[in-house]
Amino acid sequence: MTTLSLAWRYLWSRPLGAALNLLLLSLGLASITFLLLLGHQLQRAFERDLAGIDLVVGAKGSPLQLILSGVLHLDVPTGNVPLQAVQALEQNPLVASVIPISLGDSFRGFRIVGTSHAYPAHYQASLAQGKLWQAPMQAVLGASAARALALQVGSSFVGSHGLGAGGHTHGDLPYAVTGILAPTGSVLDRLILTDTASVWKVHESATALDADDQKILEQERELTLALVRYRSPLAAVSLPRFVNSSTEMQAAAPALEISRLLRMLGVGTEVLQALAGVLLLTAALSVFLALWSAVRERRADLALLRMLGAPPRRVAALLLSEALWLGVLAAVLGVALGQGLLALLGQLLALDQSLLIGGLVWPPELGWVPALALGVSLAAALLPTLGAYRVSVQELLQPR
Repeated sequence: MTTLSLAWRYLWSRPLGAALNLLLLSLGLASITFLLLLGHQLQRAFERDLAGIDLVVGAKGSPLQLILSGVLHLDVPTGNVPLQAVQALEQNPLVASVIPISLGDSFRGFRIVGTSHAYPAHYQASLAQGKLWQAPMQAVLGASAARALALQVGSSFVGSHGLGAGGHTHGDLPYAVTGILAPTGSVLDRLILTDTASVWKVHESATALDADDQKILEQERELTLALVRYRSPLAAVSLPRFVNSSTEMQAAAPALEISRLLRMLGVGTEVLQALAGVLLLTAALSVFLALWSAVRERRADLALLRMLGAPPRRVAALLLSEALWLGVLAAVLGVALGQGLLALLGQLLALDQSLLIGGLVWPPELGWVPALALGVSLAAALLPTLGAYRVSVQELLQPR
């Protein structure tokens, strides 16, 4: 019988103890796996959705709320800003481009975003079906939105007021689906895109009393926010200060605000990391006690092996192999549990179309999890292994 197969039999000769040690190790490794995967996917989502956006300009309020609502579409906007103010900003020599964003309506929880063709072009989106909107009240669906809503090119739907389900519907102005975007892995996948004029038309028709009132509303048109790209790096120094101090709008830098958000999330992450560390330490102590007891209980077996010619290193390898089996099983279960927890979180978040996380991923840093599992198991086995290696046959055979 080989050392590995004999170690496997020894490991499960006490199934309750082995299962307990395996559970403790797996829970600690699953916690670490979940944190690594969550951090990796959040970082990747932020980098993907914020790429190429230097500044977000909107109504005064919380800068972080401005980023979460206008770029990641995870929060309600801080308000609206005059269209004329955004047009004046677009003429600023420090500005290379401006993408308008108008929010306010949704369909079954998916946000309807009034914008220009520059928005899908910014994320290098391509069409899976149909074409982009060419007139007001035409809409293009992101891949996830189209799949969840079961809409096709040629379908029609009616938006409802508000960014969540249950608002007042605009039944007299339906949208016609003209296209469906191919999956991009970005925020576009969970949005419904239309022309900015569509948003104005829906809300102006609901409030205008007559033709004169319509003209007044057209003169007072607003946007929710604007996504700005700098013409040069020097704009980062002066443009936000200019917007915040000289206009009625607010400027927020996505990179700065997301860094602040990640620092706030880091506190909770550190607590979970500490919990995972406690679980691993407890598991290591449990494995140590189990192997130390195994050396004492298997004195007769160890003596027989030595009498049959097994050298001390073979006896030591037997205990190390037992710990190795435990580490390998815990690594597999821990990674599987961590991936399962993240997939479950992704399913829960998909209910309100928030961050796109979940799915099987293997970032490079996840390779530390199997290494950590083997390291903890082998470290816990060192002292019992050393004790078995040093004990002589005569001492093992002495009755106690």
